[in-house]
Amino acid sequence: MIEFSQLQQDMAAEPRVWLVTGVAGFIGSNLLERLLRLDQRVIGLDNFSTGHRHNLDAVQNAVSPSQWRHFELIHGDILNPAQCRQACQAVDHVLHQAALGSVPRSIQDPLATNNANITGFLNMMVAARDAGVKSFTYAASSSTYGDHPGLPKVEGVIGKPLSPYAVTKYVNELYADVFFRCYGFSSIGLRYFNVFGKRQDPEGAYAAVIPKWISSLMNDVPVYINGDGETSRDFCYIENVIQVNLRAALTTKTEALNQVYNVAVGEQTSLNQLYECLRLNLVDKFPHLAHARPIHREFRAGDVRHSLADISKARELLGYAPAFTLDDGAKIVAAWYSERSAAGV
Repeated sequence: MIEFSQLQQDMAAEPRVWLVTGVAGFIGSNLLERLLRLDQRVIGLDNFSTGHRHNLDAVQNAVSPSQWRHFELIHGDILNPAQCRQACQAVDHVLHQAALGSVPRSIQDPLATNNANITGFLNMMVAARDAGVKSFTYAASSSTYGDHPGLPKVEGVIGKPLSPYAVTKYVNELYADVFFRCYGFSSIGLRYFNVFGKRQDPEGAYAAVIPKWISSLMNDVPVYINGDGETSRDFCYIENVIQVNLRAALTTKTEALNQVYNVAVGEQTSLNQLYECLRLNLVDKFPHLAHARPIHREFRAGDVRHSLADISKARELLGYAPAFTLDDGAKIVAAWYSERSAAGV
């Protein structure tokens, strides 16, 4: 297994051209930052429907001026085939992160979710195939496991989808498989399990749980837990996600291609445990949290009760070795959001 540090050294010694869709989003902007730090050239595609320009500004401030000049932004949409073709020209590796996330949003507006996550995905697959890119890595989702009760989740065993969002992410996997069978176009899907980290948006009705709870805790706003709090997830810090994306894009193993992989840590955490973890990481700077408690309410439609990943396949075929646990990541993000709060950002 190649150490991740060695993989990054090899990348820095041999610059490539990367396309990151959804580059202004949470995961996309973190991938952009790492690639630029490794002196890669990056094309970014985003329509800013859920991404933010301030994420790109943060990346610019985090890298050197010469590294930033290696970035080109296309303000475009994956629903526009011509813009997809433009973005894929002369690209070596595609990291397709653009999508409309959120189970509740998909229940509220299934058409928008279908358009972005299926039609947009198909547009990108066609454009990347026609451009002859070397690799296509896409964001899949743990929601694909649906109502299958088995734990841990193993890639080859799924249930029925519980939301329109889950349907769309499963269709991505089906299209990826068909593109290999029909056109010989290889790809790798990464089933993300509850990713969190810096630049994750805490605002809005569809905000992810960790940034939303951190914001509420810091501002002494009630934190609501859907159900009894024993619902569990496998929370994965963003640095682990960056690692596996780069490993997937650059793998030289034929047997690793045309596969989907769980991307997680392999640890099960209840929402009650998560709340206490975040509270303890914030209480030193926010004393009002010493006796804070969450408020429980009804379960949310479309939610999976428990989620825990088996990551042995990614370990074996991609060399994936998560370096950050939930506790590691929680300390980092709590400090990051605290600093922003102190700075009035």
